[in-house]
Amino acid sequence: MTKMKTRKAVAAKFKVTGTGKLMRRKPGRRHHLTIKAAKRKRRLKKGALVDKGQVKMYSRLMGVD
Repeated sequence: MTKMKTRKAVAAKFKVTGTGKLMRRKPGRRHHLTIKAAKRKRRLKKGALVDKGQVKMYSRLMGVD
């Protein structure tokens, strides 16, 4: 049986934590930053966990399984 290749686009967007969970970036921190409040920008800086309904799909694409 052949190995499954990692989808590089997915690997660039997600990171595996030490416990095996997937971290993602929050959207909304690229454009129009002057009109957003500093508190909102600070919250957008931090990563978030991938939703449990999508973890199986993304971990399979990353070859983590």
